[in-house]
Amino acid sequence: MSQSNFKTSFATLFRAAALVSAVALIPAATAGLAAVDARSGPQFGKLLAVYQRIKSDYVEPIDDDKLVKGAIDGMLASLDPHSSYLDVREFNNLKTQTEGSYGGLGLSVTLDDGAVKVIAPIKGGPAEKAGLKAGDFITHLDGKLIFGGSLDEAVDSMRGAPGSQIRITIFRQGREEPFDVTLTRQIIDLKPVEWQIKDNNVGVISVSSFSENIAADVAKAWGEIRTKTGGHPTGLILDLRENPGGLLDEAVALSDLFLDKGVIVSQRGRSARDTETYNATPGDMAKGLPVIVLIDEGSASASEIVAGALQDQHRALIMGQRSFGKGSVQTLIPLSKDTALKLTTARYFTPSGRSVQEGGIDPDVAVPQISDADRRARQLRSFRESDLRGHLINEAKLEDKDLEKDKTDDPRFKLTPEQLKAKGITDFQLYYAVQTIEHTGARFAANSR
Repeated sequence: MSQSNFKTSFATLFRAAALVSAVALIPAATAGLAAVDARSGPQFGKLLAVYQRIKSDYVEPIDDDKLVKGAIDGMLASLDPHSSYLDVREFNNLKTQTEGSYGGLGLSVTLDDGAVKVIAPIKGGPAEKAGLKAGDFITHLDGKLIFGGSLDEAVDSMRGAPGSQIRITIFRQGREEPFDVTLTRQIIDLKPVEWQIKDNNVGVISVSSFSENIAADVAKAWGEIRTKTGGHPTGLILDLRENPGGLLDEAVALSDLFLDKGVIVSQRGRSARDTETYNATPGDMAKGLPVIVLIDEGSASASEIVAGALQDQHRALIMGQRSFGKGSVQTLIPLSKDTALKLTTARYFTPSGRSVQEGGIDPDVAVPQISDADRRARQLRSFRESDLRGHLINEAKLEDKDLEKDKTDDPRFKLTPEQLKAKGITDFQLYYAVQTIEHTGARFAANSR
């Protein structure tokens, strides 16, 4: 397979992978294999001895492929939650999704200590429409307990023919009892970029994942907003909430739309080839208009790159809740034409040199989603990278208790969901951001005409 074809296929496969994972990927056509130290020989001898003992003495015959995959999975699981092996079956599953015969629920999930947790529902998918939220535990599928199984098994069970139904049992922090939700599978037609115009010509662009051409789609959306507002938008809200991430190059390109110069992000790995700095090029798409970036605990990886870059460069106000905290980069390393290794190869850092690993991006203005009736209780037990077993440790050695310190609440944060609903407010964070833009952007727009 040529390098260009390989990169194209991996870019296509990533769009499907975004449904079930939260990773920042760099499609890689070539990658060097680390030299095996001669002292590792005895360790491989132990592995071979265990393999031979299983083959000869286990109670039932075991297939070689199963043992080899188990050994590979075990090695990768000992590293961090985001390194994994993609075998033929997993590759075929991803291809099936891109061919349009995939029926799914629209969920980004991870496995945490044997439990399936929701990182973020895909906007517009069945799960999002049914009210599933970041941090939910999926305990049963059609009444069958899935705790202790593999993530692949859980994902396979959630897939199925479009139009078919599945009953999911959810445990949600803040609720005393689990509850069931029946979902109808559908073809997941991802629309990663959507836009709207709020009062006083405030533009809102929502980005749900970082697949190919996201930056171009955002630029196109901004052009539509400018046209609809007669060339005079008041400001822009970039909504990255519940966006689990995606391609690093697209995160860089999206950040560059708003930056004239300076560092966007840097990545530092073990080897020189994994260490790189990405810089902005001249040109601010919004021409200095006020920009607010909305984030929450479901904003991960590539989303955090964008938020961190615009925050450190003082180009945008970051608003919402502290992000997920995934500050690592995964590289896809081909092992054959239909298998690959997804390996964590670097940490990334914001322009000021901050690592978001574990800590995430702390908003400039912390705004809780008080229009969500369950949010207050769930916020105390919110699920982030630092809760994953085996996660990479932040080099600054931050403590969770320090990360969870909240700033003084705005008096408006004391309103109840019922009070907000009576005012017609269903998304308090977005409402708060729009109000902020209205108070600052109108003056800017008037002065710039």
